[in-house]
Parts: sequence; structure tokens; C-alpha cells
Amino acid sequence: MRRLQYQDEKGIGLSGLIYIVDDEKRIIDFVSIYLEREGFEWEGFQQGDKAYDVIRSGEPSLIVLDLMLPGMDGFEICRKLRAEDNQVPIIMLTAKDEDIDKVMGLEIGADDYLTKPFNPRELIARIKAVLRRNALERKSQEEVIRVGDITINIQRREVSVGREIIKLRTQEFELLRVLAESPGRVYSREQLLRLAWGYDFAGQTRTVDVHIAHLRKKIADSNTEIETVTGYGYKLKA
Repeated sequence: MRRLQYQDEKGIGLSGLIYIVDDEKRIIDFVSIYLEREGFEWEGFQQGDKAYDVIRSGEPSLIVLDLMLPGMDGFEICRKLRAEDNQVPIIMLTAKDEDIDKVMGLEIGADDYLTKPFNPRELIARIKAVLRRNALERKSQEEVIRVGDITINIQRREVSVGREIIKLRTQEFELLRVLAESPGRVYSREQLLRLAWGYDFAGQTRTVDVHIAHLRKKIADSNTEIETVTGYGYKLKA
């Protein structure tokens, strides 16, 4: 199956393997159609205990988990996974529009919930939102970015090429950070202005070209380079 290639402006990729755990095969088939349309891979399970065993040994990006399951219900699966410190994102499905089920699900570690019957487009939107939120949380926890022999320490705001620390001005640092967060991704000048300078920055795109020129000189001894994509913008390549 295809993997979704979409990335938002912060370079957050929304692809991966989705597990659908529901005792109704028609629900699995229905949801899988929409997942495939969006480029996601998927696997379906109708037995709670079987799903639990596969989840523990596999690496799903997210689980769509029904509450009412044979063998082991959704509450128990979620509770056991969280007790094992498995933080895979979980969206719970419930046939009951009762607050107690929603509250219990969130209290034991579910990331979101949806009541049956549901609009599949809403489920896809929630899957993307949870994946995006988790990806952003992981990025915020990363103190160091490495691309080739360039190391960027976010907290210290230090950049080194090999063992040598290089001095960058504030906007040079921000520009390099944005490029390094998604190496290989092509950014337009307008995107770099928004992400490195802020949405309210009123300068010209020529400013990006000037800072790129300065950055290239400062990382000239690196095995990583900033490439120009003619007619569009720039990307960082190791």
C-alpha cells in the first residue's frame, strides 16, 4: 500500500501503519477504504486479545480501537499498553454516547474518542490531528538536531561543524534549524520567511537569499550543503 507523502509547513509527515480493532468486519472494511484513499497502510483485527498481542510486537503509528471486543475489550487493551509504557496513539470508538465511557477512555490513556455511528472523514481528520500532535511533541523534546557533520543544540543555540563551534546570527540560526528539521525537503522562500522569521515579518524574499549566502560560507567546511532549487527555494542536503 502507498504511504502518504503529505507534510505540513513544519515538515510533519502524516504517514504510517494504522491498526483498526473492531469486532465488526464491515467497520474495518469501511474505514480501510478511507485510509487507503489518504495513503495510509492498515491492518484489521476483530479479536481484542489477538490485537493486543500484535500491537505489543508491532510498531503501528496509531490504533483505532473499539471498546466492545471479544477476548479483551478496548479499555483493557488501552490500560495494559499504558501500564507497559507503550505510548502508541489511540483513538477509541464507542457505540454509546455516554460521557462516562469517554472520560474513562481518556483517563486510562486514550488520545481521542469518536462515537458510533461516525463520519469516516471525521475519523481521518482526527487521525491526522493526533499524528501531527504527537510528531510535534516528539520534535519539541529533541534538544539536538544532527545532519551530516552539523550538530544544532536547540537549548544552547549552538551550531558545530564536526567539533568546531561556528557563530551564527539569530536569523541564520533559525534558518538553519528550519532546514535541518527536515533535511531533503524543499522550502520556498516564502515558507522560510514564515517559519524562520515569523508570519508577521514584512521583509522581502531577497532577505532569505542573503542569509543563505552567509550560511553557506559558515558551513563551507561541512559535508552538508544548502542546495538551490531553481525557481522555488532551498533544501539542506547531507
